[in-house]
Amino acid sequence: MRITPGACALLLGAPLMAAVPAHAQDASLLDEIVVTGVRPDTAIHAARPEGAAAAAPDSAGLVARLPGAALIDNGGLSGQVQYRGLFGDRVLIRVNGQRFHSGGPNAMDPPMHYAPMPLVGSVEVDRGISPVRNGPALAGGVNARLKQVGFGEGAAFAPAYDLSAGYRSVDDSRSVGGVAGMASDRFRVNLLGAWESGGDMRFPGGVVRDSGHRRDTWGLSAGWRGAQGELGLDLRAQETGPTGTPPFALDILYFDTDFARLSFASPAESRVRLEASLGHTRVEHGMDNFSLRPAPAMASMRRLSLADAETVVGEARLVFGSRTRSLSVGADFEQADKSVTITHPDNPDFVVASLPGIELSRLGGHLEWRGAVRGVEAELGIRADAHEASAGEAWTGSAVPAGPTLLAAAFNAGDRDWSGETVDLAARFWRELGDFTPRLTLARKTRAPNAVERFSWMPTEASGGLADGNIHVGDLALRPETAWIVEGGFDWRRGPAWARPTVYYRRVDDYIQGVPFDATPGVVDTRVEMVAAMSGDPTPLRFANVDAELYGFDMDFGLQVADRLRLDGAASLVRGERRDVSDDLYRVAPPTLRLAATWDETDWSVGAEVAGTLRQTHVSAGNDEAPSGGHAVVNLRGEWRLRPGLQLEAGIENLFDRDYRAHLAGRNRVADSDVALGERLPGAGRGAFVTLKAAWR
Repeated sequence: MRITPGACALLLGAPLMAAVPAHAQDASLLDEIVVTGVRPDTAIHAARPEGAAAAAPDSAGLVARLPGAALIDNGGLSGQVQYRGLFGDRVLIRVNGQRFHSGGPNAMDPPMHYAPMPLVGSVEVDRGISPVRNGPALAGGVNARLKQVGFGEGAAFAPAYDLSAGYRSVDDSRSVGGVAGMASDRFRVNLLGAWESGGDMRFPGGVVRDSGHRRDTWGLSAGWRGAQGELGLDLRAQETGPTGTPPFALDILYFDTDFARLSFASPAESRVRLEASLGHTRVEHGMDNFSLRPAPAMASMRRLSLADAETVVGEARLVFGSRTRSLSVGADFEQADKSVTITHPDNPDFVVASLPGIELSRLGGHLEWRGAVRGVEAELGIRADAHEASAGEAWTGSAVPAGPTLLAAAFNAGDRDWSGETVDLAARFWRELGDFTPRLTLARKTRAPNAVERFSWMPTEASGGLADGNIHVGDLALRPETAWIVEGGFDWRRGPAWARPTVYYRRVDDYIQGVPFDATPGVVDTRVEMVAAMSGDPTPLRFANVDAELYGFDMDFGLQVADRLRLDGAASLVRGERRDVSDDLYRVAPPTLRLAATWDETDWSVGAEVAGTLRQTHVSAGNDEAPSGGHAVVNLRGEWRLRPGLQLEAGIENLFDRDYRAHLAGRNRVADSDVALGERLPGAGRGAFVTLKAAWR
């Protein structure tokens, strides 16, 4: 199903293009992390030690501090968000409300890669599930909102800015960035930019070789507001330079990425509101195994892989009623073109089109009602999506051995077109009873297989970011995943204390996971196993549909002990198991706990945090996953509000220089490092950071 320009116009309406403001939600359904600088009129700014994650360049680590969330640490700029045991494209992650596809087959640029910390204004996280209006996804949703200059209050233009500059000693990293512009009550415009670089990360045992990074971002945001509504335009370019990725077989040479987004929304007070968006993303990606890390001993094993991805997305919906009593009906589409080619830098005849001419498309619609029945607030939604996926013909160069060439021929002889439909249902209920708000969620959520899972005909380590060292191949016959979800909890606040616990259960049919390629693993009796053995893994895995379940508990809580002293915490526990065989799901976070104490004064604050995990012994035997030990680290953080709009933040990470290996960290693939080959990558050692923030509006 190729989406034509005519279909786009019919779907969106000719004049209605671009990104939609976040749909209003109650606090019981949404978590939000606000990380912008303080404004001039802010007399007291609460310092939260959990914000210490902002010292690291990867904004996925910021989301990972919320209850239920965790960080899949695949390198300094390649971290993925895990939510209640699910990660990758099972979690709906957007930047400024825009969906897009990763540029590479191993997700070296997951969505949060495009939300540099100097530009992040806030991060919204849907608790439990993402509403159907946002599109299909198996787990909750994350929306990283970048800083921008908002509309002013008068007719005259007034300047505004939100800037930061920081340094982190553990990897000698530096960052400068922010936004600056002008705004009136009708117009706004700002430039944005961020420049980040860092070296190899230190840990108590030495240095993690090949872990440096470089990333530059710049762009423009503009808007117009009138009686008819609000029109917005966002343009952004990002260049990621040579960046090490120790858990992968290749490093990032470059990502050259462009974003464009145009949006319209009717006035919020309108009884009938139109919201529409149109977005475009283009990613070009290069990666190799010899520029940053020690080159392979055999020159014939040098590899240079080139990938690209182009995504066009759009949506339009009508909302009837008010923010809390409404009916929403809308449609949306997503079109992506992707390809990956493996080459040898010195041999033009060595070429493998491992993901040839992939086309993915989705056309969907939703109906969502927000209201109340007998005092119980409710949000009920249904969406249906039509999916299509196809691949071009695979091919190899004349220098490629016969095995891959024969596999390409077999792939070309198969049915490389797939189409299917999915249906999502969501029902969320809550009731405010003074200090106590009980919550209940029931849902059916789906996810279609991605390009790597379906079309990877060549046995490689490309796995969409699993970074488990296993060689995988795809399966043209994969079915979409379907999750049946129930979760319940409550929000409670009384005086100085509050807590928000949740228990949940997800039963996932047709869960996609790597399984042994055939019934005789280790016996090299198929062409796929022969080719995999040539690359050093005679036991390749095949992406297949299995049955799974995930269940657990998470909560955040706090206590205002005294006027100036506050305690905060978050705890998470999740189990992921296969239902068809006796095994655990791969790379699921261990039980975690964070406790923080903060002392607030009028113009300064200090805090300490203890963050740790228990052992993880529930590991996947099918993915050769090893158990891990528990750990705990202590972090310190302070803020000094020098004057209105200017603040200095500083702190120490891993105060006692604890040597630890987080369970979700990738395994080292770089030789001649202080980390042994195949060993879990360590967490950062003791280091200081300092950030200066300036904001004016």
